[in-house]
Amino acid sequence: MDDQIPKWDAREGIIQSAIPEDEVARLSDDIVAALKTVYDPEIPADIFELGLIYKVDIEDDRMVKIMMTLTAPGCPVAGEMPGWVENAVGAVEGVSGVEVEMTFDPPWTPERMSEEAQVAVGWY
Repeated sequence: MDDQIPKWDAREGIIQSAIPEDEVARLSDDIVAALKTVYDPEIPADIFELGLIYKVDIEDDRMVKIMMTLTAPGCPVAGEMPGWVENAVGAVEGVSGVEVEMTFDPPWTPERMSEEAQVAVGWY
């Protein structure tokens, strides 16, 4: 078994959609940009670069479903973070609604952080 956890690209998994391909690309980019405006208040990096976003699905009706985690189950903003994500992504033009699901399986580890996040926290 490989000890290294693969980095997830939240834009993977869009196979076929009733939404035109160029619109899916724009929505995907805008959703990622919106996610990058949400920060964990205890860490100077956004939640996307921290690797807290596990999956983003854009439904044909433009409903966005996000599966995410936190750095720890006892995170002080656990009750607030999903609302921040919902508000940020809900402001993207063309998004009809947002559902955020929290999971701790698999648990978050620092290996999920991008190089950008590692630089922000001084690990790189």
